[in-house]
Amino acid sequence: MTTREPIFPAGRHALYEIHRYSAAIRSGDLLFVSGQVGSRDDGTPEPDFGKQVRLAFDNLAGVLRAAGCTVDDIVDVTTFHTDPENQFATVLAAKDEVFGHPPYPSWTAVGVTWLAGFDFEIKVIARVPAAGATLA
Repeated sequence: MTTREPIFPAGRHALYEIHRYSAAIRSGDLLFVSGQVGSRDDGTPEPDFGKQVRLAFDNLAGVLRAAGCTVDDIVDVTTFHTDPENQFATVLAAKDEVFGHPPYPSWTAVGVTWLAGFDFEIKVIARVPAAGATLA
């Protein structure tokens, strides 16, 4: 039986404790990252949408680092948008900065009506690299 190992980035434990969830769960060689939003240090949404999206990607990178991963280990991405038609260009620009070269992960974008005060959220599944392993 594979065990579930919770992963938390440094400095953000209170957010996860208040809402009772793990930032990520490692199960075998897979990492399931909970939705990351563009929250500032105090947990409030970054009001500028472009900065909120980039902060969500930064928060995602922090969770990945805590698990020994990088964005290159991501195999699946799901993003949530409160106004996809008007937000998509901004999200694509940030996404292209993060995933700048092939092979790109699979990606599903979902329009939603509520994200607890946020306008963008990203969750991913990544493969945890084996110690000392390199990608071919």
